[in-house]
Amino acid sequence: MQKWLAKRNANLRTFLDGMRTAWDIYGYHDWIQQRSIGSSIRGDFERVENDFRSSARKVASDCIYIRFAERADVPLILEFIEGLAEYEKLRHECVATEALLEETLFGAHPAAEVLLAFDRRGAADRPSPAETPVGFALFFHSYSTFLARPGIWLEDLFVVPEARGRGYGKALLARLAELAVERRCGRLEWAVLDWNTPAIEFYESIGAEAQDEWTTYRVTGAALGRLSEM
Repeated sequence: MQKWLAKRNANLRTFLDGMRTAWDIYGYHDWIQQRSIGSSIRGDFERVENDFRSSARKVASDCIYIRFAERADVPLILEFIEGLAEYEKLRHECVATEALLEETLFGAHPAAEVLLAFDRRGAADRPSPAETPVGFALFFHSYSTFLARPGIWLEDLFVVPEARGRGYGKALLARLAELAVERRCGRLEWAVLDWNTPAIEFYESIGAEAQDEWTTYRVTGAALGRLSEM
């Protein structure tokens, strides 16, 4: 009996070591440690592991809060845009300002919409959950003549580096997909830089397909002015 318990506890320690990162993310250290040790004595290790994974998913969902941005969020939106520009090595091309964002996103004719993602985990010394902004998605409606339906074009998706890998990007995309269904859209689309392998792998993991047969063209700056005068 003692040898059996020793083997079980060794397996348990291996499992707990592998879940250390999840504890740090979800704040579930004490619960899973106590629950696992008690159940391992009963020889119910697999059920504990499944129970933890299910609980961790629920905690992750409870920790993520997504809402539409408001005019007061303009400084935060600009901060995320600049963070994305830095990540994409395009900071020199980013000329957005708070004034321009307020005019184009919350003026008389809004050109796009913004979703904000927050981490709602509260600290132990706070009676209510704190909301820490961790990412955003900026999008607008496109249109497909073949489908005769609108679509959603995701212009920007960004999660701060310290919050990546915790489900915020997926939650933002899921909310966009929900909006697309609610608004009877035919598709949800976006572009990704070809060197951004982590993003490409993430998008493919959720079922997105690359449209390799299309080439995007752009007219901007002086070329746009010349074209307008032709």
